[in-house]
Amino acid sequence: MDLQSLSVILQAALSPNPDERKAAELSLNQFQYTPQHLLRMLQIVVDGNCDMGVRQVASIHFKNFIGKNWSPLDSDEQSKILPSDKDLVRQNILGFVTQVPPILRVQLGECVKTIIHADYPEQWPNLLQWVKHNLQDQAQQIYGALFVLRILSRKYEFKSDEDRVPVYQIVEETFPHLLNIFNGLVEVPNPSLDYAELIKLICKVFWSSIYLEIPKQLFDPNVFNAWMVLFLNMLERPVPEEGQPADPDLRKSWGWWKVKKWTVHILNRLYTRFGDLKDQSPENRAFVQMFQKTYAGKILECHLNLLNVIRVGGYLPDRVINLILQYLSNSLSKLSMYNQLQPRLDIVLFEIVFPLMCFNDTDQKLWDEDPHEYVRKGYDIIEDLYSPRTAAMDFVSELVRKRGKENLQKFVLFIVEIFRRYEVAPAEHKPYRQKDGALLAIGTLCDKLKQTKPYKSELERMLVQHVFPEFNSPVGHLRSKAAWVAGQYAHIRFSDPKNFQFALHKVVAGMRDPELPVRIDSVFALRSYIDACKDLDEIRPILPQLLNEFFKLMNEVENEDLVFTLETIVDKFGEEMAPYAFGLCENLAAAFQKCMNSAEEEEEADDPGSLAAVGCLRAISTILESVSRLPDLFVKVEPILLPLMHRMLTTDGQEVFEEVLEIVSYMTFFSPTISINMWSLWPLMMDALADWAVDFFPNILVPLDNYISRGTAHFLTCKDPDYQQSLWNMISHVMADKNLEDGDIEPAPKLIQVLFQNCKGQVDQWVEPYLKITIERLQRSEKQHFKCLLVQVVADALYYNASLTLNILQNFGVTTDIFNLWFQMLQETKKSGVMTNFRRENDKKVCCLGLTSLLMLPPGQLPGEALGRVFKATLDLLVAYKEQVAEAAKEEDDIEDVDLDDVMNGLQTDDEEDESEGSDREMGLDGEDVEEDDGTLKKLAAKAKAFRSADEDDDDDEDDDEDDYSDDEEMQSPLDDVDPFIFFVESVKVLQVTDPMQFQSLMQGLDFRYQALANGVAQHAEQRKVEIAKEQLEKASASS
Repeated sequence: MDLQSLSVILQAALSPNPDERKAAELSLNQFQYTPQHLLRMLQIVVDGNCDMGVRQVASIHFKNFIGKNWSPLDSDEQSKILPSDKDLVRQNILGFVTQVPPILRVQLGECVKTIIHADYPEQWPNLLQWVKHNLQDQAQQIYGALFVLRILSRKYEFKSDEDRVPVYQIVEETFPHLLNIFNGLVEVPNPSLDYAELIKLICKVFWSSIYLEIPKQLFDPNVFNAWMVLFLNMLERPVPEEGQPADPDLRKSWGWWKVKKWTVHILNRLYTRFGDLKDQSPENRAFVQMFQKTYAGKILECHLNLLNVIRVGGYLPDRVINLILQYLSNSLSKLSMYNQLQPRLDIVLFEIVFPLMCFNDTDQKLWDEDPHEYVRKGYDIIEDLYSPRTAAMDFVSELVRKRGKENLQKFVLFIVEIFRRYEVAPAEHKPYRQKDGALLAIGTLCDKLKQTKPYKSELERMLVQHVFPEFNSPVGHLRSKAAWVAGQYAHIRFSDPKNFQFALHKVVAGMRDPELPVRIDSVFALRSYIDACKDLDEIRPILPQLLNEFFKLMNEVENEDLVFTLETIVDKFGEEMAPYAFGLCENLAAAFQKCMNSAEEEEEADDPGSLAAVGCLRAISTILESVSRLPDLFVKVEPILLPLMHRMLTTDGQEVFEEVLEIVSYMTFFSPTISINMWSLWPLMMDALADWAVDFFPNILVPLDNYISRGTAHFLTCKDPDYQQSLWNMISHVMADKNLEDGDIEPAPKLIQVLFQNCKGQVDQWVEPYLKITIERLQRSEKQHFKCLLVQVVADALYYNASLTLNILQNFGVTTDIFNLWFQMLQETKKSGVMTNFRRENDKKVCCLGLTSLLMLPPGQLPGEALGRVFKATLDLLVAYKEQVAEAAKEEDDIEDVDLDDVMNGLQTDDEEDESEGSDREMGLDGEDVEEDDGTLKKLAAKAKAFRSADEDDDDDEDDDEDDYSDDEEMQSPLDDVDPFIFFVESVKVLQVTDPMQFQSLMQGLDFRYQALANGVAQHAEQRKVEIAKEQLEKASASS
């Protein structure tokens, strides 16, 4: 396609007629892969005679095509751009960067970035020479070289070690020229704004080059000094007054202020890296000492002078103030820097820092004109990174923490004086904004004051006298600040309980305040009061009213703190929330959908709305957990939550997939039955798993287990969709995938076990295919724990149908290999004597049931020698299982009378004692195996989430650094009702009846130890029968 035809199509892409636009887009897509199409598109972008709209469309299309096709994500996929076209783009694009206006330069810059990240240095070796050459040319070429150099240096900004090597050459080749250019620009009298742009680019290149590590060329004192002279010059030099925009938003982005910001940024980074001799490598120490002696104090002096500008009413951008205060905060711990700061400290603290903490005109304007934005900024952690107020609070905190002896009392007296002046002043002259700053200061110093005499004994009086009265202030921002400060001190010990009650009720009342920020700060404070509340009767009577206010606020604003507070309430009241569960879920689901919609509109995955959305889902889970013993409630909330689950189990829900799966897990576990509508979620999870959600396989395992174990009949009988086939398709795919590591697919064998355990006698047709993929994976598996899981699949298959399974193994010709491996794994122990494999109670039980099932095979199917090995291995396993169960029961009994902290402190000691005494702990674990301790501590929780995967609690084992163990002790299965001792004894009786000769031969072949073990197991089986009967009687009595 020629240039003229391409221009016509691009023009059509701007048409207001949707049909014309669509036709143009189809044409562009049709021709985009033709040779030299990319070059023609680039020609249109730089053609000054072409319509600007057409050039913009061309630049966007060019950028998108480069981004998608220059370097395919799949390394095996061949690039759709011809190598010759790539060469031509690389040869021409750099020169075009300076020829196009800024609106197009941005798009070309993104293209250069994509190409550099993919091609430099291997496919673009002459790039650096082009930059170096153009740095020595005229102004326009210098700008283009700096523009490209900035992109190139940024590629390595966060790289370390070997990946960072190209930086050294970049610095070697370009920094001498940058230094010359910088020197020349600084010497120009009355420089234009274009010069600011050049200096800014030099600063950005320097920043990217030194962010992680100082290049060795800069360790030369003469070179480093040359740079520092220039940076200090820029730091001290006043910003030109002429040309500064009047609009504050435009002003902070003005070129010369940007230069100032980047200069401060660089000097702060250097001080962060070299401000302290500690943690410095020996080769850096001389350089660090030189930096501290020569530059650190000078930078501090310049920063203090800059800060003085705002003291006398001048302008500094918020980000510059923030960065300077960060430098001051970092200087407090170093004595020489603190001594330099001290003569001006009072002025800094009381005339600069404290005023920054006070409510100001900008705050008032935002409060009045856009209270939602005021709230968002107040609770946005990203805003905190740039906020002068946050930096001022941090400075005060650091000052009293590092230099509190000289400064805490002085600052507190200053705050008290503000309180006094406020108290005595008539209403029309009260310093409302200073009082706001004083309250913020008191809240900021909360942790310090709560542990420092004499202040900690005066806190209640301070609250009553200076904070609580502002709940009724005529000024909204003081009511808001009073609620926030009250929340900070909710956990102090109140000598008069009425003061706690008063604050609690005022905070609750604040949720109905006419001003939105007051309502939000009240919600934030309420969380602390509910958490601190010892007597829930204080809150119980107003709970309906509280929840009503929550619902109103959730409809009005997206704020995660709202949801966090709601979670705290639900957590505290547990099952008492049952009457409100439906309304809560309804409102949270609506709030969630609203948050997601707003996040999609703004296309920001990490905005406060999406954070609130995650909070909504977590709150729903908390509610479902709190009413888990009331299954009928789940039936009521299902229609509310089902649309949410449907939507979020697709790619729309990738950011909240884990939270949604937890809700699905609750709904499929605690509902009386799994409804047909809930079954409609199964295909969505399978599609996600096949497409993009393999990282969430452990989370998906939980609801899939619930579907099979609690909806067994529907799982087995339904053919549209065919859930059995769907399960097979998924498991066979992941088990055969060589790109997936063992650890990625641990849920797969667990699901096969779930199938065999729950569908005993009903899925014979699936035994052979599942065993086939299990054995194939076992033969190439490397991870020991994964091997255990695969062997347990064989054990479950034997328990499912021993005769069928053994025939299948024999047909595969792997029977001997499988059993040899199994017995070998059973015999492997650690130094302490603990089994290396099958370490969980459930692992041992599954192996016991599988091996025991072999005893009931028809006569002659299992040779006598093999039967003897099976019998002995099973006896050893039963003994180990018995001891482990006994140890766990003992730990559970002991824990009832022991404080959690005592248990935490004593865990390591207990292990050490057991090891030193040479205790044979087959039932427990040695010192390295802390996951069993985790399991013990879990029992202190109200109730373990029985169906939740505990893979995140996995710990590494000394014998296998990659060995993970998931605690499935709380998982429920039909095996829970099978006692392995009784099952073993009954199986032996079957063997005795069906094949008496084999039985007699087996008994005669046992040595004294195994005869004793067999007798012990038989006695324990009788004991277990008595215990089980007693447990059933108690259960029946309790239920009646």
